[in-house]
Amino acid sequence: MEHRSLPVPDGLEGARVDQGLAKLLGFSRTQAAEVASAGGVLLDGAVAGKSDRLRAGAWLEVSWEPPRTLEVEPIAVPELGIIHDDDELVVVDKPAGVAAHPSLGWTGPTVVGALAAAGFRISTSGAPERQGVVHRLDAGTSGLMVVAKSERAYTALKRAFHDREVEKIYHTVVQGHPDPFAGTIDAPVGRHPRSEWKFAVVADGKHAVTHYETLEAFPSASLLEVHLETGRTHQIRVHMAAQRHPCVGDAMYGADPTISARLGIERQWLHAKQLAFTHPGTGEWTTYESEYPADLARALEILRAD
Repeated sequence: MEHRSLPVPDGLEGARVDQGLAKLLGFSRTQAAEVASAGGVLLDGAVAGKSDRLRAGAWLEVSWEPPRTLEVEPIAVPELGIIHDDDELVVVDKPAGVAAHPSLGWTGPTVVGALAAAGFRISTSGAPERQGVVHRLDAGTSGLMVVAKSERAYTALKRAFHDREVEKIYHTVVQGHPDPFAGTIDAPVGRHPRSEWKFAVVADGKHAVTHYETLEAFPSASLLEVHLETGRTHQIRVHMAAQRHPCVGDAMYGADPTISARLGIERQWLHAKQLAFTHPGTGEWTTYESEYPADLARALEILRAD
């Protein structure tokens, strides 16, 4: 255990406990909230919750377990498809239930772990647990991801994603019918004010732009093609939920559980369908596509039969 004791500075008068810990001790908001939830924060000797308010001059005592070191655990994922592989990069078709890389709180398989188990050699800079990762998909989202194998590819692809020179096309089934059938959602996305794990459209969030077009309309839902201009965490899920058209199956963002059950969906109906970028080795524009996995295809068949 680690411990710190100090008075609350005047500048943090009225601040939430988790916000104060983040500023004083360099914690992430998530880590600060976990420490408070575990009873590790005392304010003048009394246990303080994450949303309690700090008082200037009060004596703050904090006790916490240092975060464990993240390591890549080679775990085979037979369902992980290899779409393309060369000396520079590998393009994978990620199944749902697999995270991009190890992170605190995630105990399941990862893309980098699956590649390690399959014998792929990734040699790039960056944190060891995120070797070669230049973008991510949510664990519950299936589809295409590119992982850099060489330093040249890592640098070039990181820049391409940052400069929005990568074409990312997703397909999603959302509840109801967006109005208009095609349009653009331009709304900032940031941490949800009342949840540590969710995101939301918030005034002080990061710039986020989503373009969508309806491909098929069903009585209770719509199949959309989505082009991402930016790549914020949970962006499609947050933007569609903000329009009151959450992704089918997305319980975190308000999907109707009765529709999910009827379609046999246990995660968000969201698939990274197409990925295109300039290959860092050849300099050619390359495009990769992925078919719907079985659970999404089956749900679509049920909707088409309505």
